[in-house]
Amino acid sequence: MHLERFITRIETQEAVIGVVGLGYVGLPLIMECCRKGFKVIGFDHDHDKISALNRNESYIHYIDPQEIASFTEKKVLEATTDFSRVAEVDAILLCVPTPLNEHQEPDLSYITTAGHDITPHLHSGQLVILESTTYPGTTNDVLRKIIESTGLIVGQDIGLAYSPEREDPGNPVYSTSKLPKVIGGVDEDSLKAADALYRQLVVSTVPVSNTETAEAVKLLENVFRSVNIALVNELKQVYSAMDIDIWEVIEAAKTKPFGYMPFYPGPGLGGHCIPIDPFYLAWKAKQLGVPTRFIELAGEINTVMPDYVIGKLEEAIIKCNKNLEQAHVLILGAAYKQDVADPRESPGIAMLEKLHARGVNVSYNDPFIPILPEQENHDLHLHSVELTADILESCDAVLIATAHSDYDFSFIVNHAPLVIDTRNATRGLDDPNNKIVKA
Repeated sequence: MHLERFITRIETQEAVIGVVGLGYVGLPLIMECCRKGFKVIGFDHDHDKISALNRNESYIHYIDPQEIASFTEKKVLEATTDFSRVAEVDAILLCVPTPLNEHQEPDLSYITTAGHDITPHLHSGQLVILESTTYPGTTNDVLRKIIESTGLIVGQDIGLAYSPEREDPGNPVYSTSKLPKVIGGVDEDSLKAADALYRQLVVSTVPVSNTETAEAVKLLENVFRSVNIALVNELKQVYSAMDIDIWEVIEAAKTKPFGYMPFYPGPGLGGHCIPIDPFYLAWKAKQLGVPTRFIELAGEINTVMPDYVIGKLEEAIIKCNKNLEQAHVLILGAAYKQDVADPRESPGIAMLEKLHARGVNVSYNDPFIPILPEQENHDLHLHSVELTADILESCDAVLIATAHSDYDFSFIVNHAPLVIDTRNATRGLDDPNNKIVKA
């Protein structure tokens, strides 16, 4: 590829950057590109997202709509569904979802769709970078074939690289620009071109030998978290049976200055990474005949945590001389993590569904999710209720699934007859009536 011209355009901020997928990875990346002086064109099939950006509106709560407006007014940010405009960009970054199918196998349809969307409009001298989490070999075996079906030769006419996203939605400390970027190219020129781009955007870059290694890095990061969270989730159950508080154990263990890193239990895993990504590696390993017992066991433990919490809820309700099916349960938190509006794979929603299926009268509150999103096979048609004293007192139990900063847990404990706490959100609060149950 024309490496010198590409790098010059990057270093002088003359390059136009294209980003496909305007979600929790793509939009923060676009904002960082604009902040660094690049013109950006965002591509998506979601007309609502495109319309919102073109109206200077933000659909991700921690991204400032005024900053969006400043970029659109300067004409350094455009959003479109017209993929023919890929011809205008120097680099095109693919930030699309990589979910699992109904068989818990990788679903690469978003990647292949994005590949087919852009390839009719690619031309010599451009760079394509995949950021979506996937199994080793996807960039070189899947995306490369789609690109080269046009007659363009990767490494000669066009560059191809992989750089895994490391976005942590809502994290004010580690925003996009403050995270080192791992980069692998299918050839040396592709690596150099991608490195030149990301050096303009982030605090540092970490080049690796090829795209497969870069893909493996991302999976290692998320498998590491999945396994360790599964460990503390299992220990939570073991220590609970011994009447030992896992949270107190973790706080004490944190005082060791070496050889230990704290992970925290919860009602299950959420988000688009940790509940899903380990299965990508397990699937690929299975194709090679290599067992992944550790990874699969961690997935099993984390997947059943909502059932464990419901079991603790039911035990507590029975002690109050009621059956769970006769109870009114209010769940706090439909988002998968604190202070974000992201419901993907949320354990709070999983518990709402499980309780509803048992005939329990369920409701929820989440300051970031006013309407419960429609699920794959059904819709509970629920809206977030107010957290008033009357509503709390009318419930049989309040279950804390997500510990949003907006919640006044002292107020909640004072007015709720029973509190099931999966996040240690009530730590330090007086509980003279033994209302609080850790789960």
